[in-house]
Amino acid sequence: MYKVSRTGGRAFSAAAVAAATLLVAGCSGSSSPGTGSAGSDATLVFGITADPTQMIPWTSTSEQSIQVLSQIYSTLLDTDADHNPVAGLADLPKISADGMTYTFTLKKGLKFTNGSALDATDVKYTFDKIMDPDSKASSRSYFASVASVQAPDPQTVVVKLKKPDASFPVGLTGVNAGIVPSDVAVDNLETKPVGSGPYQFVSRTPNESITLQRNPDFAAGKPGAAKLEFRIIPDDQSMVSALKTGSVDVAVFDNPVTAKTATSDKVKVDTVSSLQYHVLQLRATSPALTNVNARLAIQCAISRKEVVDSAALGAGDITGPITSPEFKSDPNSQPCATQDLAKAKDYLAKAGKPGGFALNLMTSQGLYSTAVNEAQNIQAQLGKVGIKVNVQTLDSNTYVQKWLAGDFEAAIAQNGGSADPNTMYARYFTSNGSYNKVAGYSSPELDTLFAQGIATTDTGKRQAIYKDLSGQLVNNAAWVWLFTPKEFIALNAKVKDFEARSDASVSTLWKASLS
Repeated sequence: MYKVSRTGGRAFSAAAVAAATLLVAGCSGSSSPGTGSAGSDATLVFGITADPTQMIPWTSTSEQSIQVLSQIYSTLLDTDADHNPVAGLADLPKISADGMTYTFTLKKGLKFTNGSALDATDVKYTFDKIMDPDSKASSRSYFASVASVQAPDPQTVVVKLKKPDASFPVGLTGVNAGIVPSDVAVDNLETKPVGSGPYQFVSRTPNESITLQRNPDFAAGKPGAAKLEFRIIPDDQSMVSALKTGSVDVAVFDNPVTAKTATSDKVKVDTVSSLQYHVLQLRATSPALTNVNARLAIQCAISRKEVVDSAALGAGDITGPITSPEFKSDPNSQPCATQDLAKAKDYLAKAGKPGGFALNLMTSQGLYSTAVNEAQNIQAQLGKVGIKVNVQTLDSNTYVQKWLAGDFEAAIAQNGGSADPNTMYARYFTSNGSYNKVAGYSSPELDTLFAQGIATTDTGKRQAIYKDLSGQLVNNAAWVWLFTPKEFIALNAKVKDFEARSDASVSTLWKASLS
């Protein structure tokens, strides 16, 4: 979901805003010391802009939740820098000739941070939980093709599919599929996460910080820093000050001007592209947006370049729905690839609303810096054709809860991308998708195309299918896709071996250390 997720993802509450305001005041230029001594005893401090909204891996949607939980939990498979699945807790699976059975062999000696062994029973428990609709797992759609999960012995997991699914391995690589212990109550994980990742949960001070310590049993190697602290600093300029004073070691900005102010002889800033996307979500189930012509009018009235230039200060690339490198949508293949106000008015007339209509648009504070500016810019643009936008600016927690409930007409969101289009969108736009209520749109045509897209591993055939699928989304203005952002990763000069990933993942943060 909204930067969301990176999936994803996204959002934030009134009490949280008040607390955040106090925190900003407390952080401005006088942050407490962040880094400990250099080397293996150091504490690495990662600045994040909002308190994580969820702590159960399969329900996490906000980028901040995913950043924290990806240090605590491990997944059956990981990804390399090119987004390809690689071994994680298990080796790459053996796949049966008919593509219907995946057999995973777990590495030996795996442990959770509470000391219990991690075995096939825990993997089966986790996957069964994700597939249970009552768990409300954001990753449930990743397992839509799974018929059963078996644990014939402690080291072996056998997954049988109902039909071939080319996207299945990719769905196992994100923290939303993180493995949890089968002998710890789910409610306890909300306040005290227990995983097998590089770091172990120590403590949390709401709206202030989360502290982790090195997991000596982490299967992939020894984490670089002894402790990892996520310090919550909602205000960009306070974050810059914290970087310059050395009380924060790593922070990610989406505003190029802010990133530039952070640059100094002690702070370097790297620019990376992203698979994430900024989008105007339109819920077609809302009365104001039921008529496709009303949604197309909105699509035609918006100049995406103006949104990028004004709200993101040019730090982004106009995009279509799919950002996956092998299956990327052509951003110009849609009705009104550039702003066409006359066409927008034509669509309004076809919708029976020639004078326009009122639209409630929610956006967030704290999840990412451009959200409010994007909403205000779109408000101004839609006003040119008589669409009166009421911008509702919400704190992150309130935004996330309303987003998950599908309790909105339109929303500004920054969602996570994926190397696989099915993993990226089946949860939103299939009729049984785990987030279809959030998306507010599905169709028999999309259900068919999503099914066809995973039925073959032939890349050329899949590319043709997802081109059609992308066309279905934009020709019906299911949402209005805006741009993929540039991200600016600010690092204290003492930080070594940090790997910037274009999928916004910080799952390899454990490799970073302080000199």
